[in-house]
Amino acid sequence: MTKLSVSLSGHHTSISLEPEFIDALHKIAQRENKSIASIIENIDAKRKPDTNLSSAIRVWILQKFMH
Repeated sequence: MTKLSVSLSGHHTSISLEPEFIDALHKIAQRENKSIASIIENIDAKRKPDTNLSSAIRVWILQKFMH
């Protein structure tokens, strides 16, 4: 696991993800010309309250690569 530090809505947080998911997140951000923080903020805003943020990010990445 690797920790990714980001600022969400003005507060700093770290997210633990496997390096492969962090690499995928960087590739998607570059491809979409967005910051990683903005992508994670969007995922955070749309996730269900009972869903862990790291899990929501993994599912979002998987869905991106499936479409």
